[in-house]
Amino acid sequence: MSQQTIYIFSDGELKRQGNTLCLESDEKKRFIPVQTVREIMAFGEISVNKRVLEFLSQNEILLHYFSYYGYYMGTFYPRDHYNSGYMTLCQAQHYLDPDKRLALARSFVQGAGANIQRVLAYYEKRGKDLGEFRASITRLAEAVEEMPSVPELMAVEGNMRECYYQAFDTIIGDADFRFESRTRRPPQNRLNTLISFGNSLLYAATLSEIYKTHLDPRIGYLHSTNNRRFTLNLDVAEIFKPIVVDRLIFYLLGHRVIQADSFDSAREGIMLQDAARKRFVEAFDKRLAETIHHRELGRKVSYRELIRMELYKIQKHLMGDKPYQPFVALW
Repeated sequence: MSQQTIYIFSDGELKRQGNTLCLESDEKKRFIPVQTVREIMAFGEISVNKRVLEFLSQNEILLHYFSYYGYYMGTFYPRDHYNSGYMTLCQAQHYLDPDKRLALARSFVQGAGANIQRVLAYYEKRGKDLGEFRASITRLAEAVEEMPSVPELMAVEGNMRECYYQAFDTIIGDADFRFESRTRRPPQNRLNTLISFGNSLLYAATLSEIYKTHLDPRIGYLHSTNNRRFTLNLDVAEIFKPIVVDRLIFYLLGHRVIQADSFDSAREGIMLQDAARKRFVEAFDKRLAETIHHRELGRKVSYRELIRMELYKIQKHLMGDKPYQPFVALW
């Protein structure tokens, strides 16, 4: 039976009723058969009790919480079903060894840079004048190999992405969705709101895929393993942001699924209206389910499956089976 992501936008209480989850709100009761659930993403104010958390853990269901603004806040991460002490040791060894950590961190940045270039090339073929941006990002990408430390590598990655974001105005061509500069928590304009929201969804989806592997999500390489609860999902998401989140944003704006009046001014920034947020997550879910032809496998795979495959490649790298090469889109 295929599994799905459950998105909860209304306020209410999540309860267990027999072998089923039930969301009770002022409006209605919504029953959720657990055997069809991969993960739950909660945007509304929902309450749960210990009985529900035990039930989610038994059924290996992750519960992701998002803030009022749509930021990823945290996850109820059930007991690791595939937990591997050996894999955790391998991850720690690669993190503690500066050269090994740098090699993995560099691969994530290279993968992100290559997919950024794929996105720019895609729109350049469709008549957008992006040559200057592509040239700048190429120069930055060439510097990635020379960076001697992770902080310096992250600085180059930040410059690369800033240059890439400046190209959004040319790609979108809509004065209501100007990039201006990258702002977060809360974002200060409509485009930044879409970027932050899409990235939050991808971080949570990637974390759910990590849960299905032997990897420990707390040990990342590009993003430092520190007071953050999870970092590996942030690393892997960097590779897929351009081809999943950014391409989705361009589609939604180009087809006017989301427009200037889809936003509200909040206390300190801009946020999506509930109806627009629902349209975004519906399109995001479809994007992850979209398939492409995988040349090595000789079959079609979904973007969600590609994320899982990326994690398996990292596992093989950590065990010394095969050097890790990040996924790069071929379209």
